[in-house]
Amino acid sequence: MKQVTVGLGERSYPIWIGCDHLPKLKEALDAVGFPRRIGIITNPTVGALYGERVTAALCAGNRQVHVIQIPDGEQYKTLETLEQVYDTLIDWRFDRSCGLLALGGGVIGDLTGFAAATFMRGIPFVQVPTTLLAQVDSSVGGKTGVNHPRGKNLIGAFYQPRYVHCDVGMLATLPPREYAAGLAEIVKYGVIRDAGFFSWLEREREALLARSPEALEHAVMISCQIKADVVESDENEQGLRAILNYGHTFGHAVETLAGYGVVLHGEAVSIGMVMAARASALLGFGTAGDADRISRLLQSFNLPVNPPDFAVGDYLEVMRHDKKVRDGSLRLVLNHGIGAADLHQADAPDRLLDQLLA
Repeated sequence: MKQVTVGLGERSYPIWIGCDHLPKLKEALDAVGFPRRIGIITNPTVGALYGERVTAALCAGNRQVHVIQIPDGEQYKTLETLEQVYDTLIDWRFDRSCGLLALGGGVIGDLTGFAAATFMRGIPFVQVPTTLLAQVDSSVGGKTGVNHPRGKNLIGAFYQPRYVHCDVGMLATLPPREYAAGLAEIVKYGVIRDAGFFSWLEREREALLARSPEALEHAVMISCQIKADVVESDENEQGLRAILNYGHTFGHAVETLAGYGVVLHGEAVSIGMVMAARASALLGFGTAGDADRISRLLQSFNLPVNPPDFAVGDYLEVMRHDKKVRDGSLRLVLNHGIGAADLHQADAPDRLLDQLLA
């Protein structure tokens, strides 16, 4: 197994990365002193595939396990669903000596983390991400929350897990579209932080498409290490951490306008990254060649790169609710070539979008 540590002082936590290592979950939770009474939050799809195996691993460690199943889909990442989770925890008489385990993708992880951050003013939780996107992005870094009809992830908190368990063997059951969505976030890390990793992704494209465990372990490890490095420097996104949102400002607008769940998060980020790369070329931070290279790699992973046909005004209205907006000014993460990125104020976003969507 590979291991990455998110170094945050007393709140540091390990990420274990391997293939078919679910039985080691007991050992990992013992190592971080996790509570004996655990509520697993999952959905029917993931629960049917992995619920029994995770429960068996926990019970082998003499833990008491309860399971909450919530509906599958981004459209259920809401305050209403969160309230149902609170109701169940109260019915079970959960207290601060208990913990939660997120078994699923980004929706499950974000909602479980926010439930843990707010129930009894905070109980511990761990992440067992079952999608590629969750393994390389949403399970790491402590961003938790739910969506609002007017914007994605507008309600939430920074709250770090105690431990993250990434088993790439779980990705074998992932539908092709969901798998491709995770590859988008992996490409993002190469664009914003590591040109060598981006080149590796170009070379290892076939291995990744074939879901090679060796290639996946490496890709997940590098992605998690890059994210850990950034989070350690800027946990609450006051500066550097914003680069992790490369492609997300426009991508979140795509998700919101299309309707949650119609365009997958990774698909929307893929579109958003190409838009950001083209904007970077227009503004002189990158080149058209960089944008083409990013677009080609994303397309080779079976991801969309062209934006849906919504009006410029509609995109702007949603983007103005982005969490990077400061004093009413929209800010965009733009790549500087391949391997670096920074946050820039968009002085005339309407004109820029007009050019990009023309």
